[in-house]
Amino acid sequence: MWRGLWTLVARAARGPCRPCTRQGSGAPGPGSGATIFALSSGQGRCGIAVIRTSGPASGHALRSLTAPRDLPRARSACLRRLIDPLSGEPLDRALVLWFPGPQSFTGEDCAEFHVHGGPAVVSGVLQALGRVPGLRPAEAGEFTRRAFAHGKLSLTEVEGLADLIHAETEAQRRQALRQLDGELGDLCCGWAKTLTKALAHVEAYIDFGEDDNLEEGILERVDSQVRELEVALDTHLRDARRGQRLRSGAHVVVTGPPNAGKSSLVNLLSRKPVSIVSPEPGTTRDVLETPVDLAGFPVLLSDTAGLREGKGPVEQEGVRRARESCNFLDTVVTAAMAQSPNGNSQRLLLVLNKSDLLPPGGPDLGPEVPSHLLLSCLTGEGLDSLLEALRKELAAVCGDPFRGPPLLTRARHQHHLQGCLDALGHYKQAKDVALAAEALRIARGHLTCLTSGGGTEEILDIIFQDFCVGK
Repeated sequence: MWRGLWTLVARAARGPCRPCTRQGSGAPGPGSGATIFALSSGQGRCGIAVIRTSGPASGHALRSLTAPRDLPRARSACLRRLIDPLSGEPLDRALVLWFPGPQSFTGEDCAEFHVHGGPAVVSGVLQALGRVPGLRPAEAGEFTRRAFAHGKLSLTEVEGLADLIHAETEAQRRQALRQLDGELGDLCCGWAKTLTKALAHVEAYIDFGEDDNLEEGILERVDSQVRELEVALDTHLRDARRGQRLRSGAHVVVTGPPNAGKSSLVNLLSRKPVSIVSPEPGTTRDVLETPVDLAGFPVLLSDTAGLREGKGPVEQEGVRRARESCNFLDTVVTAAMAQSPNGNSQRLLLVLNKSDLLPPGGPDLGPEVPSHLLLSCLTGEGLDSLLEALRKELAAVCGDPFRGPPLLTRARHQHHLQGCLDALGHYKQAKDVALAAEALRIARGHLTCLTSGGGTEEILDIIFQDFCVGK
């Protein structure tokens, strides 16, 4: 229904019929004069729906739909009756807000209509806005793209906003907020300022190298700044893609012998009946995967077939797939425990289930059993200890969004920081001062591209495609 409604609104809008200057995504440039509107809250029935506009005709749209027709005080909610600008038919009683530019989200004049969230009300207001001259429906991510174009958000902050909208766990929310608050962008801007100063000193040496007034040791100071920046860049690039893993999720595989309680553990961690639980061995015959929130981290949890010789072709295939993920105690656990966690890409926790069957004196385990956790999927005893152990492991794999330096959340970040580091390497190897200056210029350009996109329309298109219409 909503898709059909949006098509109807687009046909009713008068703006799209006129040609306008557009950027690569089809979004109008800041000077195009187009005013956009969209439903910004979630689609479907709700208590309150938020419809917003952005552009020079926002004030006219607000006057056209409200009675009385004067603009409300800036950034203050005001209760108004909404009417159809052509028929005069009442549409709703709503809270309206007026945000004159540049002090708005997009940097343009903006208006918001907080209407009752029934489909008929939302439909009526959207169609009424489509009849206001100069207005057209917004495209996906167009509000945020205008905020970026007007300097309200850097590109890393835009990415943080997109991550915040899509965040499903506490760790993802914290990481996205830190990036939206500008931590990564501020860090890169600080590095860019360091390179700008270094480049200015090198170019001054080129222009005034024979001038007695030029400060001594200027190139040595540049070399020192470059070395410090190399260390900082190398530290961030050695994060093993933790930030990217935090965005997409880590993979946790539950494996072991038949009837060890693997499916029960998966159901316990996911808090829903994902896997069939049965005392019969070989109940799980394939790899079952479910996304879960484990201790605030996004995880793809896999329940695997018990590691035994399968009796049929289906079970044999399930066992084969489980072994592809990892084998069991003799072939994996002992070897993995012998390695340092820093040197082993596949981290491992050994969990001994069915602790409720142990005698009162506790387990009598030999020294050959590696470090382990006791758990009863039946009673839940030991679950808190397991969750805390998982939290520590996931923080090591995904990074800790609660503290420490900002994480690199996209391959684009890795690419530009690596490019900057490579250019600094060329600076150190340059035999000519002019070539050294060019290397610094390239290094600074990578940092600029990281925060501003460098004007590359294809990159901007990909980033803004992550947003919904109305954001």
